[in-house]
Amino acid sequence: MQRPLEVFVIGDSDIGLVNCRRGTTIMLQLLSLVFLLLAFPAVIQAQLKPSDYVRTEAMIPMRDGTRLYTQVDAPAHTTEPLPILLLRTPYGLGELKAEQVAAALAELSEDGYIIVRQDIRGRFKSEGEFVMLRQPRDPKDKSAIDESTDTYDTIDWLLNKVPNHNGRVGMAGTSYGAWLSVMGMLDPHPALKAVVQQASPADMWLGDDFHHNGAFRLSYGLEYSYMMESSKEISNVSAIIDRFDAYEWYLDLGSLSNADKKYFQGKLPTWTNFVNQPDYNAFWKRQAFAPWLNRVTVPTLNVAGWWDQEDFYGPIKIYELLERHDTSKQNFLVVGPWNHGGWSRGEGGKLGRIDFGSPTAAYYRRNILAPFFAYYLKGKGAGDRPEAFTFRTGANEWIAHSEWPPKRNVTERRLYFQPNKKLSFEPPPSTDPQAFDSYVSDPANPVPYRPRPIQVHSGWPVWLVEDQRFVDRRPDVLTWESNTLNEDVTVAGKIIANIFASTTGTDSDWIVKLIDVYPEKFEADQSMSGYQLMIAGDVFRGRYRVSFEKPEPLAANTIYNYQIGFPANDHTFKKGHRIMVQVQSTWFPVIDRNPQKFVPNIFLAQESDFQPATQKVFRSGQHASYIALPIEGK
Repeated sequence: MQRPLEVFVIGDSDIGLVNCRRGTTIMLQLLSLVFLLLAFPAVIQAQLKPSDYVRTEAMIPMRDGTRLYTQVDAPAHTTEPLPILLLRTPYGLGELKAEQVAAALAELSEDGYIIVRQDIRGRFKSEGEFVMLRQPRDPKDKSAIDESTDTYDTIDWLLNKVPNHNGRVGMAGTSYGAWLSVMGMLDPHPALKAVVQQASPADMWLGDDFHHNGAFRLSYGLEYSYMMESSKEISNVSAIIDRFDAYEWYLDLGSLSNADKKYFQGKLPTWTNFVNQPDYNAFWKRQAFAPWLNRVTVPTLNVAGWWDQEDFYGPIKIYELLERHDTSKQNFLVVGPWNHGGWSRGEGGKLGRIDFGSPTAAYYRRNILAPFFAYYLKGKGAGDRPEAFTFRTGANEWIAHSEWPPKRNVTERRLYFQPNKKLSFEPPPSTDPQAFDSYVSDPANPVPYRPRPIQVHSGWPVWLVEDQRFVDRRPDVLTWESNTLNEDVTVAGKIIANIFASTTGTDSDWIVKLIDVYPEKFEADQSMSGYQLMIAGDVFRGRYRVSFEKPEPLAANTIYNYQIGFPANDHTFKKGHRIMVQVQSTWFPVIDRNPQKFVPNIFLAQESDFQPATQKVFRSGQHASYIALPIEGK
C-alpha cells in the first residue's frame, strides 16, 4: 500500500507515494501522474494525440446516495467505440488537465481508451466516510456498501452516461489501487472484462504492509496511518517525525503505547485497530482476501516485483487463491526485478546498483500489459500467454512457466548451517548434537534494517537491494556462507527457512535473510565486488509459533523449530558467487521491537518489559537448521 519513498521518484506506489505525499501540496499533481503511470503505461499503435482528449467531471451517485468525484477523459472524435479504463484511488486526482492525463498515458491514449479516474469514498473531492481497506460487505445485507458496490455503481453509471464506449471496462492499479481493482471483481459488473492488479495486498496481518507473520511493520504502519487518516487529503508525517535519522526518533519513542499518548490521542482508526487487534483474529481475517477469492470472475493479470518493499506477499497470494478455481485459464502471473511500482516507470534496467542487463519494465509494459488489455478490451491480438512469466535474476532472463510454482525438473535441497560459519548442501557433522551459534539481542540497540541515517523522505524504495555488509559482523547478527560455487545454482519456487533456535527470554523475533554474495573481484563492475544482495528475507514472531490466533510465551532455553516461508523466488546464484544466510532478532524500525519478555499485547508493553536475551541457533542432528531451496536441474 504505502510508506515512505523518495520524493521525486515516479511510481513507487503506496510507500513511494507516502514519502512523496509527505511533501508539499504541489506534489499532488506529481502523485496523480504517479498513480496514472503505476496503473498503465503500455505500447500500442498510435492513433490519437493528447490534444484530442476532453474532460467531463461528475459526482457519480452510489446506491446509498453518496457521490464520488470522477473525471472522464475521452477523445472528442473517434472512428470506433472505445473501452473504458477505470482507475480508482485514495490519493487524489490532482489538477492535471485532460491533455496532461493523455500524455501521461501516451501509449494507451494514442490507441484510444476512455480514461476514468475517481476519488474513492471519503477522500479528496468525494463524499462519504473513508475506511482504510474497508472490509467486504456481508452479501446477505442488501443495503451494505463496500468498494465492490462502489465500483459496480460507477461502471453502471459510466455505461449509461458516457458516449462512444464499446461496453467493455478494464481496471488496474498498484498497491491500494490494485486492492480496489480486486475488490471490484469480487462481485463484478458484467461489463468488467479485465483486471490488472499490480501489488495488491492480500493479507495485512500475515504478509503485506502492516504485519509479517505477526510482527508489526512499525515505521510503515505508523507513517501510513498518520498520512491517510489525519485529514481527508495527505498529511505530512514530518510534522511528528522531526529527527533527521528516523531510527533515533523511533528508538526515542520507546514502547508503542507512547504513540497514541504523544501524538494520536485515539484519532487514527487504523492505529487504534493495531492496538486493539494485535493477533490474527476475525477482524484481520475478514479484511484478507482468502475468504473471498473463491472464483475467477474476470481475466486477471497478477503483477509482482521480487524486491517489492511493501506488497510482495499479496499478488503471489491472490494468484494462488484464484488459481485454485481457474478452470478457464484466465488467471496469470508476472514477476519482475522491481520494487513497489517499478514495473510502471522508466526502463527498469536497474534497481539501485543492481543491473539486469535489459529494460525489464519497458518489456513488461510493451509485451505483457499492453497485449493483455488489447485482447480483452478491444479483441485485438492473440489470447495465448504463459501461465506465469518471471524474470530470473542473476541469469537476467525472462522465463515462461506452464505452472507456478514450477514442479518439472525442480528438486528440494537443504542448505545446512555448518560449523565455522559455513553453509553446505551436505548434512552437518553429528559429533555434537547440541552444536549452536549464539548472539545477544538487545532491544535498546536494535539492528537497523537499512544503513543509517534512515531518512523518512529517501532510501525506502531500494532498501531491499542494499549491500548487507552494513550489518555483517555485527555481534547480534549471525552469518553462514558457502564456498565459492563451482556451477550455477538456480532457485525457482518457494523458499522455506527451518530454524532451530532457543532464547533466554519468553518471546523473540527471528529474521532470516538469504543473500547472493558477488565475487571478491567482480569483473563486470569492480564497484560491486563482494556485494551482498538479499534475495529473500522475512521475520517471524515467536509468540505465534503454535497459533497466529492465540499467542503464547516461549519456554526459556527451549529449542523450537521456526519455519519462515518466502512467497516466491526465481534466481540464479552464478558460478563464482557464494550463498550466505544471516539470522538476527531485530530489524528496526521497519519491524517493531519485541520486548523479548512475553506480554499479552506488545502495543501495551511498558519500558520495563524490554530486556536483552541470548539467542542460540542450532545446527546439528535433529536440530540442524537449514534453508529448503527448490533447485532447478539442468
